Parts: sequence; C-alpha cells; structure tokens
Amino acid sequence: MRLVQVAQRVEDLERATRFYATFLQAEPRAVYDPPGLVFFDLDGVRLMLERNAPAAMLYIAVADIADAVDRLRAAGAPIRSEPHVIFTHADDALGPAGTQEWQAAFEDSEGNLVGLVSQVAD
Repeated sequence: MRLVQVAQRVEDLERATRFYATFLQAEPRAVYDPPGLVFFDLDGVRLMLERNAPAAMLYIAVADIADAVDRLRAAGAPIRSEPHVIFTHADDALGPAGTQEWQAAFEDSEGNLVGLVSQVAD
C-alpha cells in the first residue's frame, strides 16, 4: 500500500491556495470550484485543500529546514516550533540510518498546524 491523498481543511480556498503555492513553490495541479477543491502534488501524493475536510496535521519533507522556516517566517506564517533534532536514526526503521531527523512546525493560513521534516547526515 501507499498513501495516495491527504485532505487538509481550509476556510478560505483562495487564501489557502496562495499560501500553499508559495510554500510548496508550485502551482496547483487541479482546481475544482465548485465544489471547492484544490490539488497539489507532493511527490506522487495528492494534497487536497477542501472546505469540508476535517483538520489534519501534515508533515512535509524539506531539503533545508532552516531555509523553509525562514521563508515561512518572511511570509508571515506563525512558527510554532523552531527546527530541532527529534531523533537520530541508528537503523533504517523510520528513516535513513546515520541521519538526524529535524522537525519544526508552523501554522498555515487556515490555522492548521503543519510539520516540517529534514533528514541530516550525522
């Protein structure tokens, strides 16, 4: 099995679309309004912004977590957790062995908490 799609609750579809287009540095793959759906591609997994979806917490992989946080902060996104190491991978059970997993969190334009994850070589 593999993850195909994640729905993220939004109140203002246009505002959320602008926010995620800026953050992801990509335009939506599809927009259906009505009924109020916007799709982004996250390396083969669809991120669906939807007015009627329940709240979810996404964790998005980024190459450079400090740069991503800096860009988000500059765009006015509230940073709820600064980048920090949460785990060192001794084996490949949850990430590449010999890496540290860094995480941070921010609030998107709709008030959803979103996590960032980076794998950094020890």
